[in-house]
Amino acid sequence: MNILLQLSSGQGPDECELAVSLAGLRFESEAEQAGIQCQRLEQQSGRRSGTLKSVTFTLEGKNSKAFADRWAGTLLWTHTSPFRPRHKRKNWFIQGTTFEPQTVELDVHDIEIKTCRASGAGGQHVNKTDSAVTITHRPTGIQVRSEAARSQWSNRKQAMILLEHKLSLRQKAQDQKLQQDRWMQHYQLERGQPLRTFAGERFKETL
Repeated sequence: MNILLQLSSGQGPDECELAVSLAGLRFESEAEQAGIQCQRLEQQSGRRSGTLKSVTFTLEGKNSKAFADRWAGTLLWTHTSPFRPRHKRKNWFIQGTTFEPQTVELDVHDIEIKTCRASGAGGQHVNKTDSAVTITHRPTGIQVRSEAARSQWSNRKQAMILLEHKLSLRQKAQDQKLQQDRWMQHYQLERGQPLRTFAGERFKETL
């Protein structure tokens, strides 16, 4: 079963968006060390270069749920602001939230699949093959794109997971008046006792 993890800065300042970017890199490193397959499904850029407002990962592998749960909660990054040197605040909070995608029945006539050359890193391979996949759900207009993997098959699989997740969230939003919509996490970031604490430019965990 795929597990999704979203890291979000909520409505925090630029420093929180930088913390999301750093946390994403550490998350990927820890996943690799744990032998868990991890891919970025989508991300929303922050206001400054190199920062992220949010990033969503898909996880596969043994113990992936338990691994993701270690990031589900309030996360604290302690560091002086790299953007405002004289700013006194040193504690920046972000939020980790896990989701288990719900299977959504899709009519093949309702989706449009297009392939194109990937624009990201990947060397010569992505420059010579149409490995990126974009899927559009015609009835809702929802569109997703995946280009992280080298193979078109893998990108298509990840794009379908993301589309099903977004359609599931849309249905929940309609049925439950937006209470389960994961984008509400941007407005519900809880501060206080953090689940995990990190510090410094290298985002090292502190005990």
